[in-house]
Amino acid sequence: MRPEIKVCGVNDAAFAESAARAGVDYLGFIFEPSSPRAVTVEKAIECGKRLGDAASCRVRRVGVFVKQTTAEIVETMRNARLDVVQLHRRATEEEVAALRAAGFEVWTLAGGAPGDGVLFDSSHGDGERGFRRGPYKAILAGGIGESNVAEALRLDPDVIDVNSSLETSPGVKSADLLDRFLCRFASVQIGV
Repeated sequence: MRPEIKVCGVNDAAFAESAARAGVDYLGFIFEPSSPRAVTVEKAIECGKRLGDAASCRVRRVGVFVKQTTAEIVETMRNARLDVVQLHRRATEEEVAALRAAGFEVWTLAGGAPGDGVLFDSSHGDGERGFRRGPYKAILAGGIGESNVAEALRLDPDVIDVNSSLETSPGVKSADLLDRFLCRFASVQIGV
C-alpha cells in the first residue's frame, strides 16, 4: 500500500491548490509564530478556500501546534476548519484525550503519549533510528526529499511528511520541487 503524503509548512493559497491537485493527502499549517512557515487562522482559511468544500476535496488539513494550550488549539482548529491536530511536542495523555473529545484526530511527536498518529521526526532524534510501527499511523518526517525518499519508503511508513525540501527559501514552497518529489516518489513505488 502506498504511504500517504503530507506537505507541511503550507502558507500560500496557490501552492495549497497545486499540492491538492497533485494528489497530496495532507496539508500542514504551522501555528507557531516563530516559524518562517507560520500561518494565521485567516491565512489557513484562505488556503482552504482554494481547495473547495470538504465534500469535494479529499485533502485533509493538519494544524501543527508547538506551545498552545488545548483550549487555544481547539479554537484555532474550529475557526480555521482543520481536520487533524498535530502536537509537535511530547504530548500528555490528557491532551490527547481532550483533543479527541473535541472531535479531532490527533497526531503526536514520538516520545510522548501516542495519538492516532505518531510522528517520528529526525530533527527531534526520532527519525529512522526510532521509527516503529504500532496501533497508530506511523509518520516519518525530518529532511525527507527527492534524494532520499527511497530510503524513507524502505521503513514502510503510513505517512511521509515533507517540508523544507520543497522550498526555494525558508517558508517559500515550490510547485516545481513538489512535482519533482512526487515523480521520484512514484518512480520508487513502481521500482524504476
